[in-house]
Amino acid sequence: MFELSLMCPENRVEALCDALEALDALSVSVEDADAQTDAEQALFGEPGMPPPKAGWQRSRVVALYDSEVVARDALALLQAQAFFSDCALLGVQELPEQDWVRLTQSQFTPVEITPEFWIVPTWHEPPQQARTIIRLDPGLAFGTGTHPTTRMCLRWIAQHGQTPGSSTERSLGRVLDYGCGSGILAIGASKHGAVDVDGVDIDEAAVQSALLNAQANKVHLNVGLPVIVKGFYQTVLANILATPLKVLAPLLWSRVAPGGSLVLAGILERQADELKAAYAPYCHLVVSDQEDGWILMTAAH
Repeated sequence: MFELSLMCPENRVEALCDALEALDALSVSVEDADAQTDAEQALFGEPGMPPPKAGWQRSRVVALYDSEVVARDALALLQAQAFFSDCALLGVQELPEQDWVRLTQSQFTPVEITPEFWIVPTWHEPPQQARTIIRLDPGLAFGTGTHPTTRMCLRWIAQHGQTPGSSTERSLGRVLDYGCGSGILAIGASKHGAVDVDGVDIDEAAVQSALLNAQANKVHLNVGLPVIVKGFYQTVLANILATPLKVLAPLLWSRVAPGGSLVLAGILERQADELKAAYAPYCHLVVSDQEDGWILMTAAH
């Protein structure tokens, strides 16, 4: 495997990337050429907010090729293009052979939700103290247990649900996971005694991901597009982002049964008052948990 590395100004990145893909690059990546220096610029905005600018002032564009010959042929063709006049070659070098599967897997280890509740990739053995586990590998849909919003929701589920052999009378009842992504919250609810779990998402890829993950965890979920939502739920979960949560306020609250709970995540600490105001006509939201600048908000019917 050979890496073709190029320096590129902001206004040439798109054209260069398109050209590299047309020249059969196995992959193309873009990174800030000034990263870790005083000239580094923030590119990505906060969740739900637009990025502060379209691209970095100088980017390092890296393309991977099967052989050095193909990489250098691509370079020669690029150098003949008018748009390449502002770009520069940083180098063509061979990459050491690596076990990419093992390298990727090493980045995902078991995630502790509580001392007895863990998210465990399929290639790992569960920790000895784990009594309840969700088997989940990284996929296309959001929700692997590594993000604070997911962990807080799962902690709430563990605190309010039951586990096998538990004598507690706590019950999640009928559960709705709105915006289910990978299905991790719905699966967690099912493993904590939920009697009937609906998981819905507007992304059909997420619906398929949730179904596959449910099968892998030997739980039954009713998964589909939002049109499957019917009736009332003892527990309504929504781990999305603040803006859609505000828009969905009347819909989500309308599905909470008397005596039930609404659990919202995907909210930054500074957005707490916005959410409280949006839900004020329907319920009284409170902050129930917080982690790394994110909060969990809940309301009781």
